[in-house]
Amino acid sequence: MKTRRSILKSLAAITAGLMVPSKGIGGNLFAPRDRFGELLPLRLLGKTGEKVTMLGLGGAHIARCDEKTAEAQIECAIEGGIRFFDNAHMYGSGLAEKRFGKFLTPKYRDVSFIMTKSTATTGKRALTELEESLSRMKLDYVDLWQIHSVSSRRDVDARIEQEVLEVFLKAKESGKARYIGFTGHTDFNAHQQMLKRTDLLETCQMPINCFDPNYKSFVNNVLPTLVEKQIGVLAMKTLSNGGFFGGTRHFEGGSNPKLVPNVVSVREAIHFVWSLPVTTLITGANDVPMLQEKIDLARSFKKMDDKSRMELVERVGNADYDGAKVEFYKA
Repeated sequence: MKTRRSILKSLAAITAGLMVPSKGIGGNLFAPRDRFGELLPLRLLGKTGEKVTMLGLGGAHIARCDEKTAEAQIECAIEGGIRFFDNAHMYGSGLAEKRFGKFLTPKYRDVSFIMTKSTATTGKRALTELEESLSRMKLDYVDLWQIHSVSSRRDVDARIEQEVLEVFLKAKESGKARYIGFTGHTDFNAHQQMLKRTDLLETCQMPINCFDPNYKSFVNNVLPTLVEKQIGVLAMKTLSNGGFFGGTRHFEGGSNPKLVPNVVSVREAIHFVWSLPVTTLITGANDVPMLQEKIDLARSFKKMDDKSRMELVERVGNADYDGAKVEFYKA
């Protein structure tokens, strides 16, 4: 407990440094804006120096909903001040990327930070997926391209041996990807291995939620290294991808005991994540009201203090929930 407490306290102390203050005449603070309106607060994306919105729209759900809802979510995101957009080659077998190409790129490319990902296990396949992703999204380049869903130390080693990392580096050199990173939600050991093998990646996407410090923790075992290396942190599974709602598979709630609302509120859970050194929280919304809820939580965010953060972690940890069910995606 002492180690976990000290980790959370030291990590939280760094969060303020990620916030990007916007100042007008006379030094008065104001919300950043672009031609479409007021943005959500900005945070630094690690050593890239990029300033991106603290909330991002997840692409997986863009493929799962109908086309009308997908368009409405993108419009809601822009209107609500989101400028970070997540996607992956695999989402809906390319459907999510095609919808970005139809509804996001034509009107909003100049104000959007667009990311996609590749699950390729060979360099040749990674290059093919990049070209397909660019074509679907009608882009000449992506702002961020990530090696997607690393699952084990062996998986990391195999992808590097099969020249996946090499292709990502060449994509950056050629300008087809401005920045490169990696993701995974299965095993923190995979992330540790990637960080051991290379210092060239600039972002990392992983599960971060208030239950995580109690079970096979990415927060405890990976986040301190990311901070040390100034790697931009993208938070996913912030409500355990349905696990907080009794679910045992991706995107779904279920009949298991529910952390929300029995033990923790959505507001507490989401504000906990933003109180750590996270650049962007990527939310997967089923519909516009769900997305608007997260936008409102970003607008109302106030950093939780040390006592409140630790109390929340201990509360969910002492509630006798099975970690293998709450975070069912971890190995």
